[in-house]
Amino acid sequence: MSRTEHFNDPQAPAANSLIPAASAIVVDNAGRILLHRRTDNALWSIPGGAMELGESIAQTVVREVKEETGLEVAPERLVGIYSNPRHVVEYADGEVRQQFSVCFACRLVGGQVATGDESSEVGFFAPAQIQAMPVHESIRARAGHRLTTSRPSCAGWPRPAGRSPPARAWPGGPSGLRRGWRRSAARCRPGARPG
Repeated sequence: MSRTEHFNDPQAPAANSLIPAASAIVVDNAGRILLHRRTDNALWSIPGGAMELGESIAQTVVREVKEETGLEVAPERLVGIYSNPRHVVEYADGEVRQQFSVCFACRLVGGQVATGDESSEVGFFAPAQIQAMPVHESIRARAGHRLTTSRPSCAGWPRPAGRSPPARAWPGGPSGLRRGWRRSAARCRPGARPG
């Protein structure tokens, strides 16, 4: 099924669906990032997809990487949570899905590179190569977040106009991150990137 991504497009159709998804940034020993060429829009992307009933979000990312690339991974840390209501994906069947994805940095643990129903090509690419490839800007941003920060990104969190996030780290590490979800979304932490 074909898909069209709308990103900060005032002419985009209104979303009628919101489904949790997971994506993976997998980096090899040479610092190259795993990408696959999608069969539904011909763009290069990091592996990922929709969560299924009965699985955790970490299980989702492991399954999606295997389905789309043939590789087996283990999630290691959170890269970011991407929930931008101005990023919608329009499908040929009429579904218009608001973007919501949990992106993980994953370690390669096995498997063999393979294409499938959702991938026409799979490979590892240097960040400089990716800049010249047909990649959606939201995917390019996720790869950049993985390479430039060790803190999770809360991209897409609203901030009051003209204000930058406070210049302080998440208090208390991961447990502080969990406490942070309870705070106002307008108080996004360092490492945040615009969605």
